[in-house]
Amino acid sequence: MAITHHYDVLIIGSGAAGLTLALHLAPEIKVAVLSKGDLKSGSTWLAQGGIAAVLDDNDCEEKHSEDTMIAGSWLSHKDAVDFTVQHGKESIEWLINQGVPFTKNDGEHHLTKEGGHSHRRIIHAADATGKAVQRTLIEKAIAAENIDLFEHYTAVDLVTRTKLRLPGNRCIGAYALNCASGHVEVFNARTVVLATGGASKSYLYTSNPDGSTGDGIAMAWRAGCRVANMEFNQFHPTCLYHPQAKSFLITEAVRGEGGKLLLPNGKRFMHRFDSRGELAPRDIVARAIDHEMKRLGADCLFLDISHKPEEFIRNHFPTIYKRCMKLGIDITKEPIPVVPAAHYTCGGVMTDETGMTDLPGLYAIGETAFTGLHGANRLASNSLLECLVYARSASRHIAEELRAPAEEVHIPEWDESQVTDSDEDVIISHNWDELRRFMWDYVGIVRTNKRLQRAKHRVDLLLQEISEYYSNYKIGKDLLELRNLAVVADLIIRSAMLRQESRGLNYTLDYPDEAPEALDTILTPVNFQWRHQPVN
Repeated sequence: MAITHHYDVLIIGSGAAGLTLALHLAPEIKVAVLSKGDLKSGSTWLAQGGIAAVLDDNDCEEKHSEDTMIAGSWLSHKDAVDFTVQHGKESIEWLINQGVPFTKNDGEHHLTKEGGHSHRRIIHAADATGKAVQRTLIEKAIAAENIDLFEHYTAVDLVTRTKLRLPGNRCIGAYALNCASGHVEVFNARTVVLATGGASKSYLYTSNPDGSTGDGIAMAWRAGCRVANMEFNQFHPTCLYHPQAKSFLITEAVRGEGGKLLLPNGKRFMHRFDSRGELAPRDIVARAIDHEMKRLGADCLFLDISHKPEEFIRNHFPTIYKRCMKLGIDITKEPIPVVPAAHYTCGGVMTDETGMTDLPGLYAIGETAFTGLHGANRLASNSLLECLVYARSASRHIAEELRAPAEEVHIPEWDESQVTDSDEDVIISHNWDELRRFMWDYVGIVRTNKRLQRAKHRVDLLLQEISEYYSNYKIGKDLLELRNLAVVADLIIRSAMLRQESRGLNYTLDYPDEAPEALDTILTPVNFQWRHQPVN
């Protein structure tokens, strides 16, 4: 007998965005939170640097907004930027009240500086801010009687009234695979929220955890929602280069505290690419490193903080220090080998400031969403801020929506009667590997028309293969992730082909200059339906 769950709100994703939203909903609202792995497996847990907000009397919201607009190559939406910045301080105060142990110095919260920021405004918990935030939110969510947490559940697809051939399109729930039982369960909900993170696993080298496969973006696209600016994939300049250091990020705060980028011969080079040197925005630093690696044929470059006192390094970067020491690298005495890696998805599902998507009943928050904040390049430490601000805003709108009378709609059980167990799972791993390699080679830090055309040809074939496989065999987590990755890769490629300019994170040799006007790249699915008040 298939299992059906009934909730007021279904949140798919258990990171900072999802849990913040859940904790802001009233105690009488019944909430389900799905986590693809355990509650510590997402990107929030790995976030090192901190959260940007105006917390110093010498700083101001206008400067934070201006820094964000500059980093975003003036493609950021000014209204979204101002909205986020203006709600920054109260969001941080809420975290402090929840008990997040942010680092203090002489009794005051210590603020650090990162690339692109004109002022020290990054509040942090040493170099493991995400872990401190996530741990606190998990504890609060477990204690909340109205919140049920489902670990090791992978969302399959959204359920809409249109899909069930009912009048008045609306999202009414989702199918999700219980990875422990291997069976698909029904989650019936009055409101569904996508908080599934980004899609950096579409690239061969990434700082992201294994679950960053663009699930929410792909599900929303299949359900008829528009996506925007998917070509802007942020590559973090400094991921630890070591065969045993899978996805380990070296926070930008290392450069913010005086870290120097070096060539293999020990010479600095960033001044040749930008007057801000190591504190230039991430897109500039990542391209500079990529350029020098290709010019020299080097496997990696180096980030050096060893000129700082040993005590300073251990106190400010304890996580990085311990991780590197385990690999035989003493960062107090020698430079850290680094390479760029796919890090953040600046585009996503189009939403307004309440998190509403094009589909009534469906919201998207965090990295899954396109709010207009990040433009062509995310400013450092604005991501966790966006999670907090828009989760809080969405919670208020959802509470208002739930005041309307409830309409119970029956969602049919998942039909497994026409599929069989696959004996060809090697196809999944092969296609996964092929997709990530051609995305890295053809749709990476530097692009050309020819590379994008090759990538589009390959992804079209993969989409066809995956569709046939999905239709004939029993689904599993790996197949679901591959299916979503292929959809998102196609969206990235199509968006990149449409943007005939170099702006922010989209750098193409065929169009090396910025266009006179900064415009979003918006893709519209064939099943898109206008709502009365379109988002964005």
